[in-house]
Amino acid sequence: MERKDWLRGAFILTLAALFTKILSAFYRIPYQNIAGDVGFYIYQQVYPFYGIFLALSTYGYPVAISKLIAESKQSTYEFAVVRLSFYFLSFISMIMFSILYFGASLLASMMGDDQLASLIRAISFAFLLLPFTSVLRGYFQGREEMIPTAVSQVVEQFTRVVAILFLSFLLLHRGFTVYEAGAGAMFGSLIGSFAALFVLVAYMLRRRMNAYTGIQLPKQEKRKVLSFLAIHGVTICLANMVLVLMQLVDSFTLLPLLQQAGLHELAKTAKGIYDRGQPFIQLGTVAATSFSLALVPMLSRKQTQREGVYTAVRVAFVIGLGAAVGLVCILKQANIMLFKDHAGAIELTILSICILFTSLTLTFIAILQGIGDVFRPLSIVCIGMVTKWVLNICLVPLWHTVGAAVATFIAYVVMCTSALFYVQKQMSRPLLSFVTVIQTMQATAVMAIILIGYIMLTNELPVHQGRLFSSLQAIVGVFIGAFVYIIMVVKKGVFAEKELLAIPLGRYLTNIKQRKAG
Repeated sequence: MERKDWLRGAFILTLAALFTKILSAFYRIPYQNIAGDVGFYIYQQVYPFYGIFLALSTYGYPVAISKLIAESKQSTYEFAVVRLSFYFLSFISMIMFSILYFGASLLASMMGDDQLASLIRAISFAFLLLPFTSVLRGYFQGREEMIPTAVSQVVEQFTRVVAILFLSFLLLHRGFTVYEAGAGAMFGSLIGSFAALFVLVAYMLRRRMNAYTGIQLPKQEKRKVLSFLAIHGVTICLANMVLVLMQLVDSFTLLPLLQQAGLHELAKTAKGIYDRGQPFIQLGTVAATSFSLALVPMLSRKQTQREGVYTAVRVAFVIGLGAAVGLVCILKQANIMLFKDHAGAIELTILSICILFTSLTLTFIAILQGIGDVFRPLSIVCIGMVTKWVLNICLVPLWHTVGAAVATFIAYVVMCTSALFYVQKQMSRPLLSFVTVIQTMQATAVMAIILIGYIMLTNELPVHQGRLFSSLQAIVGVFIGAFVYIIMVVKKGVFAEKELLAIPLGRYLTNIKQRKAG
């Protein structure tokens, strides 16, 4: 019964994470349509700060606190752990708030745009909510109550997206500048965080908490709790911070380098067009990321550890390669559909290919965390950030935003290779067999040929080549590509029958596989 409840809770959290990630990727598209490329650049410059807060308050500290509560053998210490965690996070949140609020002008100057200071100050207030949301989520998760966390995540993201789009549209419609609309969008993010806190407090008020307020933790236990929070709070959410940290590097380096290269005011538009690649990468890797999150608790159960690792890597490879190649095939149509024109074709093509490596990297990091390796994921992410930073400095002056895209691609390849090396050392056989790679590549090639043929054929139709037509091409192309790819992967036997049965509509897929075998 306990195992069933645990699986149900993990499933609820995974669904909530999947929903919030999809919403987080999608809302950027209407925002770009409302604010334009310059407005999108402004938002994307400051977003990484909020992305870090979101990762810490949703995945990092709640998971760390939940582990401390769940592992506490004496229930009388439960409230003492919660209280100490709150004090620790209050200290961290004040430091982060002070850096962003009082250092906003300096940070904006380092980013190459002094007008970003007001946006940074607006988002700094989110960090003041960190101890409240993290402790409450951690408390519920530690008691194996996943619904409050899941509901708060969904409400936070939904409220945030609605507030961002409404405020930015309203401000621009009333004649405010794109920077003021960006500040409004940051305030919208803050509204989402308050909504999450309101939900968590409501859940807390509905229950009676047996709080032993007079109990103090022994000094040794205090040190243990504080060191655990200091280390694990950050490292646990690394898989969710990889994409954000890469964007953070671009926020500090790309605009100044483009301005130095002679683009001046055009640099903001160029950065905004380049930033279109982020929703593509995020949407392409969302399935692998969600799988990684579900994988971490699963790996602690030793019977399924080996089998789970091989399946996870295979899923990430198949999804990542299919999504990357499929997107490249319909990229022009998708770009026009989502962002009105096909600007930044080369950059977006390179960034689309990154989907394969981000999918694998996030999965490898989740596997390392699942088997108890805390520091290697941190070193992998640091290597990736340093690689990205150095390559931006080298390549952006030469190739502008194309150079930034190449730097991103190489950084993800480096991270993926490093993570693969560490995970492979723990395994007895190759994570991906040669046969699996060849079969998946064959399925990908068939999909690509059909998609390219479909695009060429529809381009010959005597209709107006506008945004509506490109949208229809892209949407139908997604369904054709997905259908062909899934059928080919199943027929090639990339996944075993029991693996297919574990996914939605798996029974139908096994029937296809059996017909092929027959």
